[in-house]
Formats: sequence, structure tokens, C-alpha cells
Amino acid sequence: MVAAPVLEDLREVCQPQAKLASRNGEHWAGRLYMRRISLRFTRQLVRTPVTPDQLTWTMVVCGVLSGAALLVPGLAGAVLAALLMQLFLLFDCVDGEVARWKGQNSATGIYVDRLGAYLADAALMIGFGFRAAGSGIGDWHGFNGWVSLGLATALGVVLLKASTDLVDVARARRGLSVADDEASAPRSQGVASVRRLAAAFKIHRVTNGIEASLVLLVVAFADAATGGIEPTRWALAAIAAITWLMVPAHLLSILSSSRLR
Repeated sequence: MVAAPVLEDLREVCQPQAKLASRNGEHWAGRLYMRRISLRFTRQLVRTPVTPDQLTWTMVVCGVLSGAALLVPGLAGAVLAALLMQLFLLFDCVDGEVARWKGQNSATGIYVDRLGAYLADAALMIGFGFRAAGSGIGDWHGFNGWVSLGLATALGVVLLKASTDLVDVARARRGLSVADDEASAPRSQGVASVRRLAAAFKIHRVTNGIEASLVLLVVAFADAATGGIEPTRWALAAIAAITWLMVPAHLLSILSSSRLR
């Protein structure tokens, strides 16, 4: 077997500073801890025939299964969902690192990666709804308001992601390059102030599946302590409200910035 590359050489190629420094291109958990872990996995994977696309599909499976794990009642389901979301993040880091080292970047990989982000976050929110409804494996009560709220939250999350990705679509059709971070700043002072306030409290992060899985894990402990599922229901209601407040706010932020110019 081919010798494993030196970590420093691997880091220079697989973790370019421009990507890690990008606010929109790198998840905070990647910068905080996952990139340190992923590089160790990448160091071994580049010695195998595994392709970046195979790793990306593995990421998608982990993300979708995180939502399905919430059908398992009690703490076990919440812990499993959080772990699967961490695996989702790990493979999200590893697939790109392997692609850079092997020179196997592809449009298919980028497409499946984005699709996986949509599916994972939506699956988790839908699973959140079933959990709030008390509908687990072997305990099917059909659709109710909580399941519907989970579905509505999933739709909002997908709209948030789509509105961001459609910026690149619009720019590409106009023959423009990808917008940089500076272009995302709203030109309106009022919108910019609201955006800074939201960024200061980081409330938008709970619409992301990784953060939502951690919130769900915390409220699962609260459920266990209280003997009910009210904490989960309150958490879902809060995330749903934040998501649907953000949908028009995010659209306004895009339209009032230079991203489409």
C-alpha cells in the first residue's frame, strides 16, 4: 500500500486557507474541531481506491438517517441523530479533501454535496416533527399538528438554502463570477443593522441540521428529566418561528446586497 502522506503536506493541499476563512464556505464546527479530525481520516482514505463521490453519497446517507433516527424514542434516538449529524459533517469535510488531493473534483460531486445538505437538514426537521408528535417506531398515530410543523420547518429550511444557491445560478447565467463575502453586505443601513443583530445572537444557526441536532439532544435530556415531550415541542416551535422569520429576511438581505450585481 502507498505510504500515507505527511499531514502538513496534506493540510496545505486539502485545507486551503481561502476556503477555511470563508464565512459561507466553511461551517464553524469544521473550523473549530472537525477539520482536525477529518485530516486524519483523509490521510488514510487517499491511500485507497475510494472516490470523493462515494464519500459524498455516504455523507448524504448519514444526513438522511439522522432524521430517521428520531423515530427511536427517548434519549437513544436523539443521541443517534446527533452522532449521525457529526458523521455527516465529517464526510462533508473528507470528500472535498480527498477530491483536492487526488485531483478528482467534479460537478457531480458538488451537485450531490448540495443535494445532501438539503436532504439532511430537511430530514432532521421532519424527524423533529415526528418526535414532537410522539410518533416513534411501533407507535404510529398518523399526521398531526406537530408533524405538520416539522414539515413546514423543513420547507422553510429548504427555501433558505435554495435562496442562497440561486444567487450562484443567477450570477452564472449572467456570466458573472461567484460573489465574494463582501458582496453579501446589505447596501441598506437598516437591513445591515438587523443582519448584524441576528449575527450577534447566532439564532440563524438553529436552522442548520447540525446545530438543530444538538438542540434536540439538549431538549431530549429535558424530556427525560420531566417525563414528557414538552421541551421538544417548545424547541420545535421556536425553530419553526425562527426559520420562517428568516425566509423573508434572508430574501431581503440578498436583494439589498451586491450579490446579484
